[in-house]
Amino acid sequence: MADRSVLITGGTGGLGTAVTAAFAETGWRVVLPVRGDGRGDGRGDGRVDGARVLTGVDLTDEAAVAEVTAVAAEDPAAPLTAVVNLVGGFAAGPKVHDLSLADFEGQFSVNLRPTFLVTRAALPHLVAAGGGSIVCVSSRAAEQPFPGASGYVASKAAVTAFARAVAVEYRDARVRCNVVLPSVIDTPTNRTAMPDADYDKWVQPSQIASTILFLAGPDSAATSGATIPVYGRA
Repeated sequence: MADRSVLITGGTGGLGTAVTAAFAETGWRVVLPVRGDGRGDGRGDGRVDGARVLTGVDLTDEAAVAEVTAVAAEDPAAPLTAVVNLVGGFAAGPKVHDLSLADFEGQFSVNLRPTFLVTRAALPHLVAAGGGSIVCVSSRAAEQPFPGASGYVASKAAVTAFARAVAVEYRDARVRCNVVLPSVIDTPTNRTAMPDADYDKWVQPSQIASTILFLAGPDSAATSGATIPVYGRA
């Protein structure tokens, strides 16, 4: 029986699948909110690869986030001690002078808003459990921008700043918050988008998953407010 729970958002994506597997295989109780049609009222649940899956969840909605966080924290034998914020999205297009306000703000809606809502909802449970770990995902682009992605770059930089603020605010409650910064991740989607790239230089999802698993566990108890590059050789 698992003695600790983790809430993972974006856990069915190219990176999320590897992260979910890493936690499930090491004995965590994994709660996985996902978008989808669901069943009945739109929030059916089941089991996928060792995870408790909650379907039809909109992580930009406060009520939905509160609901799934309550499920993640409902087992007193396996208290919620970790949150992994993977959900997000990428959009590139025109330079700033041609970028619409809607497209710029849209990147904050998919990258920062869910991270904020899930973290906010989970913090009281982590504090009540005597401490825990939050891991957020930013991007190397937040530190090394490239043209045509100002909304993505700014929103991912905001994720990093938010995580650092959480680390400071909840240090005395023994809640840690760290950020991983991937380069290009070797996923089928990225291979399709960049067919001529050197895939051997890209970072593997399993490598990022190992880093996240370490940051979520007790072996990294002295680490909080850190930004961890996971670049591979890219």
